[in-house]
Amino acid sequence: MLSSRVLLLRSAERFLSRTLCMGEVTKQDRAPDMTGGDPLLHVSNVRNRLREIVGASTNWSDHQQAMAERGSLSSMLAKSQGDLPPKGMKDSYLEVHLPLGSEPQLREKYLTFHNTVRFGRILEDLDSLAVLISYSHTFNTALKRSPLSIVTALVDKIDMRHHVIYPDCDVKFTGHVTWVGKTSIEAKMHMSQYRDGAYAPVLDATFVMVARDPENKRAAFVNPLRPDGPEEEKLFQEGEANKLRRVELSTASLLKVAPTDEERKIVHSLFLNTLDTKTVSFRSRVLPPNSVWMEDAKLKGLEICHPQERNIFNRIFGGFLMRKAYELGWANACAFGGCRPRLVAVDDILFQKPVEIGSLLLLSSQVCYTEGNYIQVRVHSEVFDPLTRQHKTTNVFHYTFVSDRDVPNIIPKTYGESMLYLDGKRHFNQTVGH
Repeated sequence: MLSSRVLLLRSAERFLSRTLCMGEVTKQDRAPDMTGGDPLLHVSNVRNRLREIVGASTNWSDHQQAMAERGSLSSMLAKSQGDLPPKGMKDSYLEVHLPLGSEPQLREKYLTFHNTVRFGRILEDLDSLAVLISYSHTFNTALKRSPLSIVTALVDKIDMRHHVIYPDCDVKFTGHVTWVGKTSIEAKMHMSQYRDGAYAPVLDATFVMVARDPENKRAAFVNPLRPDGPEEEKLFQEGEANKLRRVELSTASLLKVAPTDEERKIVHSLFLNTLDTKTVSFRSRVLPPNSVWMEDAKLKGLEICHPQERNIFNRIFGGFLMRKAYELGWANACAFGGCRPRLVAVDDILFQKPVEIGSLLLLSSQVCYTEGNYIQVRVHSEVFDPLTRQHKTTNVFHYTFVSDRDVPNIIPKTYGESMLYLDGKRHFNQTVGH
């Protein structure tokens, strides 16, 4: 599907390469120029382009002033979606290059100690690209600055198609808008890597973005999407199906409704398997062989949110949050499994509240489900106000890892842990397809 989509959107790719020219890769040993000679959009300049669109500054004091002045752009917002011209998928198509093979200085930012690529950095790039794709869809040539504040609402899914990202081969990101609601946008992105003379797929990602007013206080309308041809119509219908699936999952959340009959039997079976046969007491529990209590499979972290990690709207960059959560979740899976795990999928990352600069961000990683050599990890992030002593949840992250060997079974003790276990099982089944 990706190759046909690139052919379909080739003319738009050339147009946007000119319009959004943000730096040119000049190394001779990079992957071939896929845009017919047009300048390439360089990954390091994506956020610079976003600052231009919004009117933000790289200087902290100037940035605060620019954000304060954005309120005056409210008069430019559309009163209804009907006031905005429809856009096609080709209008938002972008191709961004990450030249790991030809720029050693850039490569170092992405390397781990083991000479592998830091996936947390890839998450940051995907988040920035999703925002830029959304702004490309809503782009109005008559305006110098966009009155919209477009932020990440949800990472619906990231599927790994290849588990190895080579540290010395160029990377290409492509993506465009595939579905639009009244105030929300779905952006699909694909990552591929140049190796052995061709680009090979690495991952597919689906992000959901929301548009807000200039001060990021209320929803704002975005341009409707007009599919062109059966390929784009199919993508649009997939976006509609994704929306319905998200509504169904939210309705069936264990935070809202009781587990199913099958799930209740699973919880009861776990309980019975941990009873002490000598005492036969509800309180006396024994850990089965090759198992770990869920309470012993946690890892926690703390981040002080400095201005350096801000986004263009004066909040903490969503990609930074995803990177920190992923790295903590990976470390927990590594410690639990006893070897370096590989990522299988990321799904259902919900951005519930923005994280303000200066916040104390508490991250808590929990191995919540295991099966064979798979490890399901949930990372909960919250901000803590030391003055009021209040905690507020900001994000919940779900990661599926696979280990080189079978891992211990995770066993819940309490009812709350049992719900985490069932939730992890649901995410695992959705990801692995059992």
